[in-house]
Amino acid sequence: MLSDNEVKNLENLCKSTRRNIVKMVYNAQSGHIGGALSAVEIMTVLYHKIMKVCPKWTEDKEFQNRDRFVLSKGHASSVLYCVLSQLGFFPEKELMTFRLFGSRLQGHPVPICPGVDVATGSLGQGLSIACGMALGLRIDKNDARVYCLLGDGELQEGSVWEAFMHGAHEKLSNLTAIIDRNRLQIDGCTENVKSLDNLAEKIKAFNWNVIEIDGHNIREIYSAFEKAKSSDAPTAIIANTIKGKGVSFMENNAGWHGKAPKSEDYERAMLELEK
Repeated sequence: MLSDNEVKNLENLCKSTRRNIVKMVYNAQSGHIGGALSAVEIMTVLYHKIMKVCPKWTEDKEFQNRDRFVLSKGHASSVLYCVLSQLGFFPEKELMTFRLFGSRLQGHPVPICPGVDVATGSLGQGLSIACGMALGLRIDKNDARVYCLLGDGELQEGSVWEAFMHGAHEKLSNLTAIIDRNRLQIDGCTENVKSLDNLAEKIKAFNWNVIEIDGHNIREIYSAFEKAKSSDAPTAIIANTIKGKGVSFMENNAGWHGKAPKSEDYERAMLELEK
């Protein structure tokens, strides 16, 4: 159970992250802003309250026992870089090198960046990688857990459902998939492109434990992650979110999937995020 002070601190971190995401994409004039903003609360709770992290990447015991994270929706890398900088993986000032030539903070995460275990962004592959990680940890008798964040649009890829099948077959109880269910993708509404509903029942049919939450409610997110730890099966958390969350003119607008703000958009967004 989170205290009121803990929730307040997490909310403040979320505000800071949203401001940095907008600054990063604006500075680079490139990036995927909508799906990064929708995942802010998920990533903040996961990294600050749930995962065992190890900012010093060495081969010591703490490093080996760290929890693993796979950003399957790799185009939302800006939100990952924000939480990593908050935890000391690299200086916050480095965020402004996002997507610039020679930067460690590339458009899709790669392991040259501290805190990144695997290169991702070719959609539909992250959950398969996470299954392999979870199985490897179990073989090594390592109690670390694996978390994988997927976009709902990428669930239209068949490889995701093969991974759901494999995760259940291997009873990977150390694996948690989080689905950023903002219902928008680059081509528009997910349900118009290729319907996913009833998503919870589909995943349950693959013998996964399924928890559905408000993906912007910090207490609900924390509770879902804690429940997942006690499941005998792999868990899928369906986090209902708003694409572009926090910036009024970006919210629920598929046009902001992968568009950088111009100066007037940037100024308006930052005014809203300073409140």
